[in-house]
Amino acid sequence: MIQLADARRIIAAAEKKAEELGQPMNVAIVDEGGNLIAFERMTNAWLGSIDISQKKAWTSRAFDIPTKDLADHSQSGNQFFGIHASNDGKVMIFAGGIPLKQEGKVVGAIGVSGGSGVQDHTVAEAGAAAL
Repeated sequence: MIQLADARRIIAAAEKKAEELGQPMNVAIVDEGGNLIAFERMTNAWLGSIDISQKKAWTSRAFDIPTKDLADHSQSGNQFFGIHASNDGKVMIFAGGIPLKQEGKVVGAIGVSGGSGVQDHTVAEAGAAAL
């Protein structure tokens, strides 16, 4: 189970990486049930990415897969094509969402948005590593 202190540590690590990249980000942490437990919007991070970061975290937890991988599988002709339209459009298929695991069990997820897909994924990885 992710505690608020864990979420704050994860966000701090993600923000540190975002600062290194020079890209302000929105960072969301959800728990095992996909519920938002912490969120941080860095100064000058895109307003439109607030919702996206939260939905990336939810998507990653809902399917227990990095959103980057889900994006690959959801292209035309692939097994999850059209998944982005499920769950009332809540599914995000952009890089930046990563499941958070403790002892091999998914306990939540991080969602990051505000830069390129590569930047978002890199920042999410840095945050996930802090758990």
